[in-house]
Amino acid sequence: MEKLSIHTERLFIRNLLHKDIDDFYVYRSDPGVMLYQGFDTMDKHQAKEFIESQAEKLFGEPGEWVQYGIEEMASHNLIGDCAIKLEESDPKNAEIGITINPEHQNKGMAREAILGIMSFLFDQKKIHRISETVDVENVNSIKLLESLKFRKEGHFIENIYFNNKWGSEYQYAMLRREWRDDHTNLHVVK
Repeated sequence: MEKLSIHTERLFIRNLLHKDIDDFYVYRSDPGVMLYQGFDTMDKHQAKEFIESQAEKLFGEPGEWVQYGIEEMASHNLIGDCAIKLEESDPKNAEIGITINPEHQNKGMAREAILGIMSFLFDQKKIHRISETVDVENVNSIKLLESLKFRKEGHFIENIYFNNKWGSEYQYAMLRREWRDDHTNLHVVK
C-alpha cells in the first residue's frame, strides 16, 4: 500500500492534508455541491475531522473508500476531492467518485482529474474495471462520463435515500482493454 500521488498537467491528486481544511469546507458546506452526493453538507468541525480521518490512509486497502485531495498546482489550493475504493472481493475492480468546487467547474478540471485517476488505475495498477455511480439528475457528470466513453451498465430506481428523498442512479463502467483501445492519446499522468 502507498500514499497516492498523481500528477497531471494542472493537478496534483494526493492525500488530504491539514492545510486543506478551509478550501475543503468552502465547497463541502455548499448545499448546491451536495445536491447529487450521498452525503450531507459539513460544518468546519466536521470538515476538519473528515480530513484528519483520511490523511494517513494508504491506497490499496480493498473494501475501503479513501478520499483524496485535488490540488491545482498553479495556486496550490484544493479545488476538489475524489474517492477510490478497490472492491473487497476483487481488488482488480475499482469504484471512483469526484467532487469539484463550483468555482473550478467548467474548466476541464474534473475531466483532467478523472483521466489522471484512470491512467493511474489502468496503466500503473493494472486494474481490470473502473465504475462510477451517478445520480440520474446529475446531467453534467453523466455528460462527462459519456464523453470519456464510460458505458452505462445499470439504472437503479429509487435505490438511495438522501436529501430527504429517494434518488435513482446510473452505473457507468469501463474495462482496462476499452481504455487501452480508446484512450491511447489521452493519458495525462506525468
